Amino acid sequence: MQREIIPALGCTEPIAVSLCAAKAAETLGCVPERIDVFLSANIIKNAMGVGIPGTGMNGLPISVALGALRGKSENGLELLKDLTPEEVERGKRYTEEKRIHIKLKEHIPDKLYVEVHCMGGGDIAKAIIRGSHTSFTHIERNGQIVFERETELSDDLDHNKQLTFKKIYEYAVESPLEELRFILDAAEMNKKAAEESRGGNFGHNVSKNLLGEKGLLLFGDNLHTHMVASTAAACDVRMAGAPVAVMSNSGSGNQGIAATMPVLTYAEQMESTEEQLIRSLILSNLTMIYIKQHIGRLSALCGCVVASTGASCGITWLMGGNYDQVTYATKNMIANITGMICDGAKPSCALKIASGVSTATLSALMAMENEVVTSLEGIVDDDVDQTIRNLALIGNKGMRETDRIVMDILTHKA
Repeated sequence: MQREIIPALGCTEPIAVSLCAAKAAETLGCVPERIDVFLSANIIKNAMGVGIPGTGMNGLPISVALGALRGKSENGLELLKDLTPEEVERGKRYTEEKRIHIKLKEHIPDKLYVEVHCMGGGDIAKAIIRGSHTSFTHIERNGQIVFERETELSDDLDHNKQLTFKKIYEYAVESPLEELRFILDAAEMNKKAAEESRGGNFGHNVSKNLLGEKGLLLFGDNLHTHMVASTAAACDVRMAGAPVAVMSNSGSGNQGIAATMPVLTYAEQMESTEEQLIRSLILSNLTMIYIKQHIGRLSALCGCVVASTGASCGITWLMGGNYDQVTYATKNMIANITGMICDGAKPSCALKIASGVSTATLSALMAMENEVVTSLEGIVDDDVDQTIRNLALIGNKGMRETDRIVMDILTHKA
């Protein structure tokens, strides 16, 4: 969990590209005269339409420029923190000079792949991130390897074989509380991001619309509306490119938001104890990690499907649900919103997150009434772990053609 739940400033895909550019430029040792960037299709998809914090700009070129010019790779996914107007202006000029060349990296199995070549002064440096958003697997300068290691992905799969949904549940509800207390930092950070939405207009203002006069008339001024609105608020702010950090999960800030904010809002309004809050947040976030390790970090399946499934588990437990009822919530979620596509990171992600939270609440309610989708229906299996594997099969193999078509649409729009 401590490896997967980390702070991130901005959408993690363009920021991972910034990070890789920073490392390549640092390895080069001077300001690059030219930068060539090679990316997997899923990185391109998730980096095209999202705001870059502190810049007022969208997309990859400014991410690459700021990473290379500013450096600070030691700051990980927070490397663009505290940008100055002068740095932003310098980055804009660099992009206007057409020094950056971005291409699709073809014929690779990786969905998360970033390769940056920085050239200057007759030298060339190369850095590769692969498998996870901060995992450097190769660094070289003038053909000499400076650093190399295997991708982390194989380690994830090995650990995954030892995990079961039952183990996750038992860990969340039985482990020593001090071992789990760090999750409160995630809740606090994401709550602050949500509160930022009150100070302006961000993205499509999903949260403000829900809490406005018409929204309250339609949906009511109630716990459910507040759970959806608080979660959408943090996403509104983040996807608009506001310079606000969030606590990510499995490489995605939106997933971290969706796994924490509905649970936190429910716990606060129902006046749950601190221990109940901690354990429900751990159950939500660890369920998400478990499912993501089956699916992979990037997929044609929207990450809010997985994150809101985790949230539904946490909410069910807060409602007083037992292990069986938590599995019911998981099955209800997978029966309902499996198939929601990922068509890139962008402001409208807040709409999908709102749908996910609403479904999570309904699934938890049904679970508490012992209503569960059975193995006679669709992709749900009697065994909750097999149900999760079925979800992963849809996301990994079943939606490959969907991913290709989405990329084709995105790259050929006028």
